[in-house]
Amino acid sequence: MIKRTFLLFLIPSVCLTVFSFIQADKKPAKKKQPVLKTIIVDAGHGIRENGGHDGAKGSYSWEDDICLAISKKVIKDINREYPDIKVVETRPTEKITSLYRRADIANENKGDIFICIHVNAAPGQRKSEIVGYKTQTYYVGKGKNRKKKTKEVPQYRYWTEPSKAKGTETYIWGAHKTDDKELVVRENASMLQEENYKEKYGALDINSPEFVAMALLKTKQYFKRSATFAGMIQDEFVKVGRVDRDVRQRGVGIWVLQATAMPSVLIETGFITNPEEEAYLNSNEGQSEISRCIISALKNYTGWLEKKQEENLKDEKDNDKEKEKEKDPKKGFQAGVKNFLEMVDHNEKMQRRGR
Repeated sequence: MIKRTFLLFLIPSVCLTVFSFIQADKKPAKKKQPVLKTIIVDAGHGIRENGGHDGAKGSYSWEDDICLAISKKVIKDINREYPDIKVVETRPTEKITSLYRRADIANENKGDIFICIHVNAAPGQRKSEIVGYKTQTYYVGKGKNRKKKTKEVPQYRYWTEPSKAKGTETYIWGAHKTDDKELVVRENASMLQEENYKEKYGALDINSPEFVAMALLKTKQYFKRSATFAGMIQDEFVKVGRVDRDVRQRGVGIWVLQATAMPSVLIETGFITNPEEEAYLNSNEGQSEISRCIISALKNYTGWLEKKQEENLKDEKDNDKEKEKEKDPKKGFQAGVKNFLEMVDHNEKMQRRGR
């Protein structure tokens, strides 16, 4: 009897509790953020104030002009494929932009990826051949024993042949320059702030141990993303028949790569000192193909980032569920009901035995 009476009150309470939890579970889903909002395109070198070229010279063309032409095609293709992404040029005209200013432009615009376009160069090969001989007179001995002699000395012709080096290579900042990159990340601390940064982490103090650790983690993330994107670029070049000279790190460092607080790559699109590649780099077909390869790599990179984002969102969702379970009063309520009913059953059995 007691048990029945309790159940009459229990059922509405349980329904009300379950309904309240169903309502609580209807939380708005976390909105996916675009993985790339701003892309920085950096055309290497440029014309100096005195009118001279800053880049390497081929047999008839200059690196400065090729870099700008390819960069313009890359920007046009990005705008077509990703109309919602902001594209920022560090060198929009033929005039040179200082290395420091290039990095500042990238950081001021809070770029998500830095793409630097360059053209490679290699010294020519020194050649020689014998073109004839010349009789040379010389003397041996002293005094009365001094004698005149002659010998045939080979005569050489020297010339330099264009380098046969060819292919593409993509640079990321050197691992030994990670401290420089981490410092830049800290100096551009505002770039690390999420939309609700203050609510999540409180006031920003770039000298705090927590932020230093965060900057180090971010630098490590940038290195991995840079290497991944660089590898994807090289893969695309291989698909169209270019020679793969691999992803590289330069020992002396590359300022624009280590001074930008974002993933960054420098693409050497070919050798201007190789006549065959110089013609390719100057042709509309060659420049368009290079741009298509970079865009294809960018698509693969954004897909990779989106997959990582989905995995992170799933992990966050799973963690939220675990936290909800830990603080879920429903479990305690259900356990209490079970214990109470067991106690009622036990009391009724004892009463029946007492009769």
